Amino acid sequence: MKLSEISATLREIGVSPVKTLGQNFLHDQNLAQWIVEQAELTPRDFVVEIGPGLGALTELALEKGARILAIEKDTRLANFLRDRFNHPRLEVRNADALDFDVRTLFSHRRVKLLSNLPYNISSQLLFNFLDYPSPIYLSLFMLQKEVAARLSALPSSRDYGALTLQVQLHYRVEYLRTVSATVFIPRPDVDSALVRVSPRDPLELPPRDDALLMKLVRRGFSQRRKQLQKLLHAYVPNWEQTAAKLHFNPKARAEELSLSQWIGLANKIVTSPDPRSYPSQQERFPIVDEMDRILRYAYRSQVHGDNLRHRAVHILIFNGAGEVYLQKRSRWKDRHPLLWDSSAAGHVSAGEGYDEAAQRELQEELGINVPLEKVLKVAASTRTGQEFIWLYRGQLEEELSPNRNEIEAGAFFSPAVVEGWIGARPEDFASGFIECWRMYRNENHG
Repeated sequence: MKLSEISATLREIGVSPVKTLGQNFLHDQNLAQWIVEQAELTPRDFVVEIGPGLGALTELALEKGARILAIEKDTRLANFLRDRFNHPRLEVRNADALDFDVRTLFSHRRVKLLSNLPYNISSQLLFNFLDYPSPIYLSLFMLQKEVAARLSALPSSRDYGALTLQVQLHYRVEYLRTVSATVFIPRPDVDSALVRVSPRDPLELPPRDDALLMKLVRRGFSQRRKQLQKLLHAYVPNWEQTAAKLHFNPKARAEELSLSQWIGLANKIVTSPDPRSYPSQQERFPIVDEMDRILRYAYRSQVHGDNLRHRAVHILIFNGAGEVYLQKRSRWKDRHPLLWDSSAAGHVSAGEGYDEAAQRELQEELGINVPLEKVLKVAASTRTGQEFIWLYRGQLEEELSPNRNEIEAGAFFSPAVVEGWIGARPEDFASGFIECWRMYRNENHG
């Protein structure tokens, strides 16, 4: 829409732009076209647009053939968009984007995000939509220029800080261009900027304890002008030696350390996962026949190498909200590395039964010991990697303590999210988990 059309339309639908809702409407059509082009939309994409306003970007995204979910908090604008477009590939949801459950988007294969974020809640919206793991393949955010500079900042710059590292830990951020305040009506007090955010390759950075890392980062940036050694001496007593090994000045301040150096610092406090600590290929498993009767024993390397029938356990741990904990398998697993799996899972070793193995795996992988209910047995097949699997279920009664040698990451998900995710992106999961989950859902939900 042109400037005159926007003003007339706002008067017609009775909207006076509200500053607290961040209602600034884009009237530069060339800029709108350029923004949509940066998303490289195709008919395969599912687009989430936050705060579509009068549809400046919505219209152009529809022309690219994408399906769109437009989340608009203002009821008058939501109704206007429905009337204006009335399009089968557009859903307009009259809701607050802060309340939106981002993980429901796992049920779509390629999700892209377009948003002109309200300045006053931009950080909250960013954290909501970029919370790891996120189903979003690419995001284009229009932000206050200062926030965009912080997200994309490099070490030793004035904008580099805790927010920078928190986002860049899982994402690459590109500052695309500054956007003048003059392209909006009403005109905001400051300029904006457009950034493109895309997920990092999970193997791009070393493994680490994210919670510990961010604790150190927040502490380090709590007093920017102080030297890090004064702020972190309680965590890293051998500071000079650590600084030398990570190649930074012992008198450095927080903004002088790169993301990789921050990760190295965290891994000096808690030892990073070591692939040498994984179960030996010489670990012995029972080899079984088609009726799950033990025939003999063989080493792990032979069992996997020759694809022999053997035994395994899977455990599903639920929290009080009915959500199931899923783990992302370690990057060093010999099968299905970096794929999502049951809460805990593992082989039955020589000399133990299924029940013993389940309790052992639960303790080794999640650091908990809770009563387990035996749910069902899955027959060995190519889908399970020739494993007979007993599936167990338990209720979380204590704090999880995931073993970082076994688990790359983990989170709780509603069963509905898991269902949609498997349906849209089965390649994200270990095949044995998919088989267990489907049988579990069929037995428990018909």
